[in-house]
Amino acid sequence: MPSPTPPYQRITAEIRTRILTGELRPGERMPSIRQIAQRWGVAVATATKVMAALRDEGLVETKVGAGAVVTAGRGQPAARQRQAGTPKQALNRGQTLRTAIAIADREGLDAVSMRRIAAEMGVGPMSLYRHVAGKDELVMQMADEVFGEAELPEPGPDGWRAKLELIARRQWELCRRHLWLPRAVSFTRPLLAPRVMEHTEWTLRALDGLGLDMATRIREALTLHALVVSASLSMAQEAETEQETGVTLDRWWRTQQERTGALLGTGRFPLLAAIATETVSDVDALFEYGLARHLDGFAAMLKKM
Repeated sequence: MPSPTPPYQRITAEIRTRILTGELRPGERMPSIRQIAQRWGVAVATATKVMAALRDEGLVETKVGAGAVVTAGRGQPAARQRQAGTPKQALNRGQTLRTAIAIADREGLDAVSMRRIAAEMGVGPMSLYRHVAGKDELVMQMADEVFGEAELPEPGPDGWRAKLELIARRQWELCRRHLWLPRAVSFTRPLLAPRVMEHTEWTLRALDGLGLDMATRIREALTLHALVVSASLSMAQEAETEQETGVTLDRWWRTQQERTGALLGTGRFPLLAAIATETVSDVDALFEYGLARHLDGFAAMLKKM
């Protein structure tokens, strides 16, 4: 008895047919990953495989502000397109990581797969396993590569507070540049990656001379990083929503004006009514506020010692 067709292949075939028959036209927006998952009743991971397969076949591409759309030159696999116009890129660990990071920067971490990277590079997927063992190791190496972009001066500015502000802002810059990065970091299962560990070691040294035991120092290092990550996740979620829906935050707020006005006009929420929209949506200002208040609390703790 033949084995059943995997759900992602069945869904991919259905969407492929819609594209090739012209039901979905070039430039037309594709259903988002969430919409695919809901419509076909499958997991988000399965819907992600569907979108990756369609991209690999050259049927779908991602455009900033529009999300996934049907490719204008549909029907030619992406790897074949690249091979026809340019020679294969040199296959090495650095090139593999740069390709994976570029995909994640454009489309998010879920779009990164060995098959997708191979298609981008114009090589066979199995050839990549000489450089990375699988997705988990790939993500770890991607994070390690990205953390290396932040220069940590030695010995750094004077004073513990200036040092902690410096490393928090350097990590914030990394998360703004690579919106997928917060998802690649775990506090319970920390990345054993040299450049990531250098950031923790630098933070621990910033607390030298304060009379703190090592348990307090590592908790401060992790808490500071958690502040960066939590703020970054909101920023990343907004970018993902914009890409999937094509609706910017400004446009979204404009569509909510009538409902917002109706709620705030009741007089039940006078304090909320006095807040400007940009105050809530300015993630940089929220990050700076959180950083300042956290360090104020840490300074108060030191005074009590």
